[in-house]
Amino acid sequence: MSFSAIRPAVVVFGALTLICGVVYPLAVTGIGAAAFSAKAAGSLVEVGGKQVGSALIGQSFSSPKYFWGRPSATGPMPNNAAGSSGSNLGPNHPALLDAVKGRIDALKAADPSNTAAIPVDLVTASASGLDPEISVAAARYQAGRIAAARKLPAKEVLALIERHQIAQVFGFFGEPRVNVLALNLALDRAASPDKG
Repeated sequence: MSFSAIRPAVVVFGALTLICGVVYPLAVTGIGAAAFSAKAAGSLVEVGGKQVGSALIGQSFSSPKYFWGRPSATGPMPNNAAGSSGSNLGPNHPALLDAVKGRIDALKAADPSNTAAIPVDLVTASASGLDPEISVAAARYQAGRIAAARKLPAKEVLALIERHQIAQVFGFFGEPRVNVLALNLALDRAASPDKG
């Protein structure tokens, strides 16, 4: 086989490598940075000049004074953006059932007087393991525990939930929800002396 027969394939390979491997990624990155700069930079949240998290990636909160987010099945630690995944356990898998039971027990132990039904998103992980939001029902379920831990009126905590509620996309996709980090930062502001 002569070089003249291989040459077109080499030229096409080189051109496609340049276009798909260099030009296209640079163009998409540039457009993203220009049109959606905050999201392209990770939607980082700052408080007092210090980064405290991302609006797009969940965090683990364990103090009774804060809203708890959706459980995360990422490894080796929860909410690991480098290891985004679900558990891939079937609905009847004993390990999943044990995990859900443990989460239910933890919620009941943290707020024994709460007899309301536990919203499913407080005991099950999502496919990504990185959900930054919970349902409004999940936030309301936790309001009593947080009000008691912070010595706030329950109606004040419920009002914070309503103020931070995110509506359905286009008015009908999904369900209303709240961003856990934004809600917890609002709790801290409500508790500070200047209410800032």
